[in-house]
Amino acid sequence: MSQARFRFIPGLVVLALVTVAVLATACSTGGASSGKGVKVVAIENFWGSIATQVGGSHVQVTNIINNPNADPHDYEPTAADARAIADAQYVIVNGAGYDAWADKLLAANPSKSRKVLNIGDALGKKEGDNPHLWYSPEYVMTVAGRIRDDLKTIDSANASAYDQAEQQYISVGLKQYTSHINDIKAKYAGTPVGATESIFSYLAPALGLNLITPPSYLNAVSAGEDVTASDEATVEKQIGQKQIKILVYNSQNTPPNVQLLIDKAKAAGIPVATVNETLTPATASLQDWQSAQLQGIADALQKATGK
Repeated sequence: MSQARFRFIPGLVVLALVTVAVLATACSTGGASSGKGVKVVAIENFWGSIATQVGGSHVQVTNIINNPNADPHDYEPTAADARAIADAQYVIVNGAGYDAWADKLLAANPSKSRKVLNIGDALGKKEGDNPHLWYSPEYVMTVAGRIRDDLKTIDSANASAYDQAEQQYISVGLKQYTSHINDIKAKYAGTPVGATESIFSYLAPALGLNLITPPSYLNAVSAGEDVTASDEATVEKQIGQKQIKILVYNSQNTPPNVQLLIDKAKAAGIPVATVNETLTPATASLQDWQSAQLQGIADALQKATGK
């Protein structure tokens, strides 16, 4: 889902959170560590999972959005969120318009000693681009390296530990995740598939799959906008004529028109697979969460193709 679906915070709530952030700044020690590690705030828990594993015992990570039943697009920050950001030494923001409210809280508490990683900016993404960056295996690897480098800058005394932890994360932590990706690509490369929104647009090509759903359809559903009659007819034709082998949908975004499409796919004997936007369960690591979803996609492909 894209930033166009965001429900912005009413002005009075923004003012209240700004006040909390300013008060938190006045009561803080300028971002200095409490001795329990670098204070990291991740706006989304999937990025926080990477920070936790790369930082190890040298960081204490607070995740703002960590409820698997919550839609990050509709999130409204709390006073506790404002305090956490005000007190952080390192803040990780998805960017690309996905969590624009976080920029307001950061601006309310400017700090020269706090480092901010805006992942969208780091990857050259802007508002309006697909913000589901954690669904790109390439971007996951890139972000892990960026978090390592930022932590080394903030806490140079433990630089070697961050280097070792990041290498361990890539080679061991992500081993099953990358294995799933490579296996699907090797077995199902070129297979035509469909999706209900842009959350799958980064992952499909990484898996070697041919996502044939019109991009304009994917973007419209993601943005909560009206789908054109032409696109609606195209996706229904792709299902009716079984031009796609599987349909992938976001379980956190199933408005009536999407649910109808899912029902039509099932009725046509087209297997469906689900993805969602936050760690499920909330205690899962990014790689375990993604591996489970990849297994679901592999199972659907095996059912559809017999391979």
